[in-house]
Amino acid sequence: MGFDASVISGVVKFIEPHFNLTKLQLGWSVSCLTLTATLAMMIAGPISDAIGRITVLKYAAILYFVSAIGSALAPNFQVLIIARMIGGLGVGSSLIIAPMYIAEISPPQMRGRMVSFNQLNIVIGISVAFFTNYLILQLGASVKDWVGALDLSENNWRWMLGLEIIPAIVYFFSLIFVPRSPRWLIMQQKYDEAFIVMKRAVGEDTAKKEIEIIKESIHANIKKDKVPLKELFKPALKLVLTIGIVVAVLQQITGINSVFFYAPMIFEQSGIGTNASFSQAILVGLTNLVFTLVAIWLIDKLGRKPLLIFGLAGITISMFVLAAGFNSATYKLTETSIQQLPSEINKQNLLQIKDQTFSNDVQYKKALKDILENDVVKEFQSDLIAGAINTNPLLILIGILGFVASFAVSIGPVMWVLFSELFPNAVRGLAISFVGFINSGISFTVQLVFPWELETLGSAGTFLLYGIFGAIGFVLIMILLPETKGKSLEELEKILVKK
Repeated sequence: MGFDASVISGVVKFIEPHFNLTKLQLGWSVSCLTLTATLAMMIAGPISDAIGRITVLKYAAILYFVSAIGSALAPNFQVLIIARMIGGLGVGSSLIIAPMYIAEISPPQMRGRMVSFNQLNIVIGISVAFFTNYLILQLGASVKDWVGALDLSENNWRWMLGLEIIPAIVYFFSLIFVPRSPRWLIMQQKYDEAFIVMKRAVGEDTAKKEIEIIKESIHANIKKDKVPLKELFKPALKLVLTIGIVVAVLQQITGINSVFFYAPMIFEQSGIGTNASFSQAILVGLTNLVFTLVAIWLIDKLGRKPLLIFGLAGITISMFVLAAGFNSATYKLTETSIQQLPSEINKQNLLQIKDQTFSNDVQYKKALKDILENDVVKEFQSDLIAGAINTNPLLILIGILGFVASFAVSIGPVMWVLFSELFPNAVRGLAISFVGFINSGISFTVQLVFPWELETLGSAGTFLLYGIFGAIGFVLIMILLPETKGKSLEELEKILVKK
């Protein structure tokens, strides 16, 4: 899932000139997956109740496979979007059903750790996608015959997307060996098979007790009336719903998926060139992985609120560092830098702005579009920026890695833990679905508008905006959120729900 969602980060640079996309179309190519993933998250649970958790995950694997084939072979932008949206259905299904299955089959004393592995594996998938994108880019630069035969140079982005075929196939056939959920089997009154699976997980005696408990729980839930949405908006739940919405919005509005899905594009804005931007994207994945492990280790030691406060402070500072780094950049093409640009660029036209200093990237890019063809600017933007920019790329790298580390150790994993703790039992499922839907909506919007923001507000303005959102979130968390560590769900309900 992590691989399929983030592999697009290496693709956006190449599909923009290939399909001659506008900035919003480019954003749509990234965000369309989130749109269908949100739809899948809403329907995957009920479907899995009908046909089984493992069956849904097998269909998700098939969707990943179809998406990979369709994306890699897409003859036009419309087909690429459709293929990406098919993959989004797999992403949304996996995001909901995989942790559900893990929780249902894990022994109680291991459940938290095992569900955490799901998030860890998603992060590993993101890291692998950054690495394979870089590997394909490097292989494309090789002069070996087999590289030319595979067309890794001209169609590198197609290979990046098509590589998802491999994990999709491995995932599908691995699921053949995974037993069905014992809880689902009990729901279907297949008690003998449920007992066999449960006995393998927890032993015979415990399995008998667990099956009886699950039977009672399922019977009790059948008798319960469905909770209407209006229950969430009662005055008693005002505080917990406010906290849930703040956290859901905050996790995405500070720009994490802009970084994960556009990392090479961001690094290119610092003038380091295409190869370096892809290699630095690998550092983003590794930083995310390391600090996710740190979060898993610390969340029950330090508590939720300290991690959030520390992380949001880091997010805000990192975004301000990025804004300052890009704000200090100037852009000037000299005679020498113009001559070093690729031959496909009309250098005679560039002489019109030779030795002219631009104080920000918005002005510089506008000047380029006035004197060069639009498709040339799109295709060679990295070279045109690298040839003109005067800034400190190390400062940009530190800002990005600081942001990812702060996110991964705090609001990234902590949000889902908080959602499971904040809401009263009677409305927990509905409330988590509601705030999760808001979270996905913000994520979709951030991904969609990011390329447009870079073009309109510039790099400095975009990251300054994210930093302001982080600062607002820091204040709101300080004021609104109580510490939930070590408190039972009943204790939290007394604190947060006003009777």
